[in-house]
Amino acid sequence: MRSPYQQLAQPVVFELVEKRSRFICHLFPVTSRALAMAHLQELVKLFPDARHHCWAYLVGDPLQPVTQAYSDDGEPAGTAGKPILNVLAHRGAGDSVAIVVRYFGGVKLGAGGLVRAYGASVSQALDMATFVTQVPTSECQIDIAFADEATVRHVLAEIGAEVFGSDYSTGVILRVQVADDKKMACAKQLSDITRGRAAISWLED
Repeated sequence: MRSPYQQLAQPVVFELVEKRSRFICHLFPVTSRALAMAHLQELVKLFPDARHHCWAYLVGDPLQPVTQAYSDDGEPAGTAGKPILNVLAHRGAGDSVAIVVRYFGGVKLGAGGLVRAYGASVSQALDMATFVTQVPTSECQIDIAFADEATVRHVLAEIGAEVFGSDYSTGVILRVQVADDKKMACAKQLSDITRGRAAISWLED
């Protein structure tokens, strides 16, 4: 069963200065690679004279992301993108992209210094961030008799399930969205209240 997770709620910008190099971290909520890359292209245009535009994103639950990726954008391998991704994951920042725009200050930081600076810029940006709880849901189809509709709708409302469609023919077919952590309770309560007459079909993601 998928668990609730933290989702970045709104954009954040934070700038870290390390030995005259500027690390400007931009956090954005994203739900796909396409959205993450669109934000990257915007920042490349906004800061065309920057030395690097390093980034990482993860979509979904940070513990089990649907997709994730990162880029060092010319920095030594492993010193930028991976540290950025590690901070997002360890801080539980689901559905987020972090893009760090770097202006070189003339003093080389070394591999360790880069890892620390990129990681710190993202971590301190996350200190300013706000999050919302994303509750994974599943869709199902519930086939019931006309006589059971009112009772079934009442049970669904009590557990916080959303009925987003209905069809009427020889019976009633309800299309419902249920929080993943309420699926078992939903199935049991509907079976009990209709004495086994309700037929539930869960739709695969």
